[in-house]
Amino acid sequence: MVDLLEHQGKHLLREAGIAVPRGTLVSSPADAAHAAERLGGRVVCKAQVPAGRRGKAGAVQLVTSPAEAHDIATRLFGSDVGGHRVESLLVEEAVDIAAELYAAILNDPVSKGPLVLLSADGGMEIEEVSATRPERLHKLAVDIRTGLEPNAALTLVRRSALPTDVADPVAAALTRLYRVYRDTDASLVEVNPLVLTEAGDVVAIDAKVSIDTAAAPRQQHTLDTLPGVLPIEPGTDLEREAARLGLQFIELDGDVGVLANGAGLTMTTVDAISHFGGKPANFLEIGGDAYTKATPALRLVLSNPNVRSLLVNFCGAFARTDVMTEGVLNAIDELRPEIPIAFTIHGTGEREAIALVRDRLGITPHDQMDDAVRAAVTAARERQEVAS
Repeated sequence: MVDLLEHQGKHLLREAGIAVPRGTLVSSPADAAHAAERLGGRVVCKAQVPAGRRGKAGAVQLVTSPAEAHDIATRLFGSDVGGHRVESLLVEEAVDIAAELYAAILNDPVSKGPLVLLSADGGMEIEEVSATRPERLHKLAVDIRTGLEPNAALTLVRRSALPTDVADPVAAALTRLYRVYRDTDASLVEVNPLVLTEAGDVVAIDAKVSIDTAAAPRQQHTLDTLPGVLPIEPGTDLEREAARLGLQFIELDGDVGVLANGAGLTMTTVDAISHFGGKPANFLEIGGDAYTKATPALRLVLSNPNVRSLLVNFCGAFARTDVMTEGVLNAIDELRPEIPIAFTIHGTGEREAIALVRDRLGITPHDQMDDAVRAAVTAARERQEVAS
């Protein structure tokens, strides 16, 4: 997921017509003091990191003067919050709060579509509300074909027992949140708290927006127009490179590289390596059309200096193993890895695939997966012993 920073999420909310406090992104204590002065002195200084529970970590502070903003910023800049170094702050005008709500739109695996959440108990961890007062958390599954209709949003608000005079503006805020969710291919749009002010306005005090990584190319224009610098995607350098290539790759701490088709078979291969005393170096699934990316996939595996052997495990039903094998062999021809390689191939096209491996590499794939795994584990262990 591409987890946006708070001020970037608020930019999207503002564009959708949802009120947010006036604020300025700053990168130094002096800038924080100047921003506080422009905003009237009473402001909130918020560390801009893609992490939750910033308030509990002391990374969200209410201050009452520019001098205090300077002091707080001095303490926050360069600190660690949730494993992230603080390099920017959002200095935002304080809001007079009458009530705090929780609102979110997220992907729901149960209804297999968007789910709207609303609670009158905002400003606290929603997990606690769900666990201790589940009747206070109201839910609405949305048909993706029709979206969140105004009447449905209004019904949800009324179920949450909010005052009648705020039902319409809160419902309008929910429909706009849904628009952000839909238009950005988000997996989560969350506001905690969504507040009712003393003046009767509905304002998003916080914003968390997570955009589906698979949709990032389609959302590139949106991402490019966001203020500030996007947070670094989670994972290692190789995992981020794999994501850009559209490959399912997880870097592990072993020395046996893995290429397999299908997530289930890849997981089984990784488990088998561990079972026979080895340590897998990665999870890399090149099923479907991913076999067409065999060269960058193999380059990812070989970029890990710890890899001392390679295990290729193909099992085809509808997919032809000879087609996948040819892709990998072409990658081997191009990259010329200087490590032992063990193959095991079963399913549609296996005779042709086995022949290809024999002809082009001069080795014979193993009849049984276990034998191929043992061979790869042993080869990695032997090269480790030689190296040490």
